[in-house]
Amino acid sequence: MEAGAIASWTVEEGDSFGAGDVLCEIETDKATVAFEAQDEGFVAKILEESGPDEIQCGDPILVTVEDEDDIAAFKDYVVETTKVEAPATTEPPVVDTPIPVPATSIQEISSSVPPAVASTQSTSGRTIASPLAWKLGNEKNIDLASIAIVGTGPDGRIIAQDVREYTPSVAAISSVTAAAAIPPPPPILGDGYTDYLLSPAAQKIADDLTSSKLTVPHYYLTVDVSLDALLKLRSTLNSSLNLLEGEAGISLNDILIKAVAASMKTCPAANSSWMGSAVRVYESVDINVVVGNGDSLYAPVIRNVCGKGIKGISDEIASHMEKIEDETMVEDPAFSSVGTVTVMNLGMYGIKSCAPIIRQPQAVALAFGAAENRIVPNDDKESEEIYKESIMLTVTLSCDHRVVDGAVGAQWLAAFKAAVENPSTLLL
Repeated sequence: MEAGAIASWTVEEGDSFGAGDVLCEIETDKATVAFEAQDEGFVAKILEESGPDEIQCGDPILVTVEDEDDIAAFKDYVVETTKVEAPATTEPPVVDTPIPVPATSIQEISSSVPPAVASTQSTSGRTIASPLAWKLGNEKNIDLASIAIVGTGPDGRIIAQDVREYTPSVAAISSVTAAAAIPPPPPILGDGYTDYLLSPAAQKIADDLTSSKLTVPHYYLTVDVSLDALLKLRSTLNSSLNLLEGEAGISLNDILIKAVAASMKTCPAANSSWMGSAVRVYESVDINVVVGNGDSLYAPVIRNVCGKGIKGISDEIASHMEKIEDETMVEDPAFSSVGTVTVMNLGMYGIKSCAPIIRQPQAVALAFGAAENRIVPNDDKESEEIYKESIMLTVTLSCDHRVVDGAVGAQWLAAFKAAVENPSTLLL
């Protein structure tokens, strides 16, 4: 190793320690390891505070003394010498003390870490980064999965420097631009078959979906909702807009997206991400809306949907569609950003239901089927008819069981059903 960071000190100035006692925890690009004392003594001066800042090998971090009476002599001690160049050996940061450096180096310890930590991606495809990189990513609110393609550590592992230099909007735009700028190769004709090679963008989507399906414990919940009241609201809203001939107005999908956001506010546990050792719950509901298919498949994000009206959502989706038609979407970071939930509508294809693959690091994904007329039990107690005709929609919620268990998933769908069947609440 060339550098490391002190995750935490386990001793304070003036403390005594014995052989084998842990003085501090050191974070490297491979692991977090304990730095143990090799002899007994007293802590006279801590020269480096704990934190994400890296310390070069060879820089002193601690002064220890054998006699407690010598502690006072180092009260105002400051390292005056210039920092030592990192040695060629794999020793941890040295201690300015007679206590020798542990015989087992940090790199030797970290080499014993299981392969899932020591490689850039495990066989399951999950993002691998150094402990310090994860810590910096959490502090800067950066999703490490979004920079996995530019890791500069061993075998592409994400290290702390990658996180410090990462600019989300620039990296995202450049990634999409580069992928979109490279057209797929021409088809290859074979003996009785044709190979259609994928574009870089399509290959990236395929890799991401494969990784998600393999690593996320999916389960699925389905519910039928009545669209009768929602369609009446849609008709009322469009009639009040004074639409010109040819204008589409507010669509069923626009109102359903608003209902998704309202359900997230009712059941915020679903608006979250799995962080490995914690579950992160987001305040803003940012929805990726899937449009297109094949090489023209996109999922632009709509930010803060709870803070937008239905007309605003409709206008933003229309704007995204125009950018796709004009092929100017590579200039818009919305097309390369990951929100907190993904929604897809397959109703136009006549599909009744679909169990979507969750897009990491999101915890849920939602799919709408086709709206269709069905004969259902009549819930009007004053009616003499036992059954009635209603326009129904099948909705399927895919959940990451690490974050959203069955009870939470059921609560979310109940909130969504209530919002759709009583759509006037969406206007509040």
